[in-house]
Amino acid sequence: MALSYAVLGSGGMGIQYGVLLQEFAHKHVDFIDTWRPNVEKIREQGGVYVSQDGEDRHLVPIDIHYPEDYHGNPDVWIVFVKQQQLDGFLKRASHAGLFRDHQVVFSAMNGYGHFEKLGEYFSRDRIFGGTALIGAYVYGPGDVNFTGGKHAKAMNMCAWDERRTPLEQEIHDDFAAATLNPTIVDDFLGMCLAKIVFNSVLNTLCTMYEIRFGQFHANPGARWMTERIVDEAYTAAEKAGITLLGTRETEVETILHTAGVAHPLHYPSMYQDLTKGRPTEVDYINGYIARLAREHGAEAPLNEFLVHEVHLAEQAYAIHHPDIAEAAARNADRLAKDTAAALAA
Repeated sequence: MALSYAVLGSGGMGIQYGVLLQEFAHKHVDFIDTWRPNVEKIREQGGVYVSQDGEDRHLVPIDIHYPEDYHGNPDVWIVFVKQQQLDGFLKRASHAGLFRDHQVVFSAMNGYGHFEKLGEYFSRDRIFGGTALIGAYVYGPGDVNFTGGKHAKAMNMCAWDERRTPLEQEIHDDFAAATLNPTIVDDFLGMCLAKIVFNSVLNTLCTMYEIRFGQFHANPGARWMTERIVDEAYTAAEKAGITLLGTRETEVETILHTAGVAHPLHYPSMYQDLTKGRPTEVDYINGYIARLAREHGAEAPLNEFLVHEVHLAEQAYAIHHPDIAEAAARNADRLAKDTAAALAA
């Protein structure tokens, strides 16, 4: 029986996974979101506008819901929610009775910390993690740009309990048909940390200086900076007894290839948060590496420094763009009130 899907968090990555599953794998996909402007805009225009590297913008019909008005029963949840918003989102979904015993969940969110939150609602054997070298940019509500063509996309996936099952293979095959180019791996934590290391370079540095991946790659110091940040992270992982999927050298080459060849036009999601006045996820990326080092008797001063640098960039952006900061604060306040009201109902 063919799997059905529903996406929790209909931003850039959630829309991309869902739309590609719908258009190329011919799967039934529902979309759930709590960002009111996004839901209302998509409903008003009858779908989401999608473009590829800034071209061929077209409307894709999708069904989108708030958690409270969704009555579907998907086999697989796909979760792409900002780390800071995930707890409230999951509480709303659970309060609305969306989670069922037969369902499984997949997430390829940035950073680390979300699997423990998902584990409050799903048993370990029903959780699949992933990492994605796949780009998306949200122009605004109901308007998303995918960056990098189908041959530039790549992702890994692994069951949290690291058991390979026919269900995992079926999800993999659906992702493959959707042009997401998945690979099943056997080391869950090693997979997750490898992507955190990747993001600790490109997401963080490109956000601080408000540049695209390709602009970072063109800088003469790009390799030097990448090697040192990667080396520090690998040392922290070794102290913690974690074996990453690749070596220091292969991770450096992956980062530089992604920046210069696969996705040179991409702005990272952390940059998108910064320029929209939202808190970034740096504490779940560079901050996670720094905590991992501290907890195992090592130091990660570069990552510690980068955490503070990004928070300084957030502060500076709010000072220079008070209108954006105020609008973001209003949106965050409205989301918090919507969540509180939904949970109280």
